[in-house]
Amino acid sequence: MKISVITPAHNEEALIGRCIESVSCSAAVTGVDYEHIVVLNRCSDRTEEIAKNAGCRVVEEEARNLSCIRNAGAKVAQNDVIVTIDADSWMSPNMLGEVRDALASGQFIGGGVRIRPERLSLGIVCSLGVVLPFFLWHRVSAGMLWCRREDYEAIGGFDETLVCAEDVDFAKRLKRHGRQARKCFGTIREAHITTSCRKFDQFGDWCFVRRPKLVLDIFRRRQAAANEFYY
Repeated sequence: MKISVITPAHNEEALIGRCIESVSCSAAVTGVDYEHIVVLNRCSDRTEEIAKNAGCRVVEEEARNLSCIRNAGAKVAQNDVIVTIDADSWMSPNMLGEVRDALASGQFIGGGVRIRPERLSLGIVCSLGVVLPFFLWHRVSAGMLWCRREDYEAIGGFDETLVCAEDVDFAKRLKRHGRQARKCFGTIREAHITTSCRKFDQFGDWCFVRRPKLVLDIFRRRQAAANEFYY
């Protein structure tokens, strides 16, 4: 089973090296055959240079739309399995092996993973508590999404009409697709990703508590909120 890892990247020179290294390390530890595709989005820094020097395939997508960016990577992916991980996240060494084993079991249509923030504070815990009910309501996980390429294509990839919260929408549609195939949407618990807290560094640890309208507008997929928070 071969895996295509897709990473969207907008001016990520400070963080993408660690992401790429974690993927390479996981492949080496677990013996997984993989390719890493970095999708450049309006980069004006050294992101492209870093990705190419690390052996990644590079494509470009200019849209201010994460769905378009992720789909651009999937369109050129050559392997059986699609994995998406953001440039400011890094995976534990056993991650790609866990993805391989979960899909090889035949029980899972795909799924998400456990997420660890790189640091914690009371404000971050409370802010995460604001958004957690949304994921619990839909009973999906995200962070790093994984599935077979054929199932990615069967549900049409990421919905390009959505400018944010596209990962939750993808997870929900993948879960529905799985029910038809009598497979479960899974959450990998024996591995994890760590994600940077740069949004909290930028907006403040209490940002979701202090700005509930921003949270609502993100989940309502409002372009202005997406531009402020992501683009």
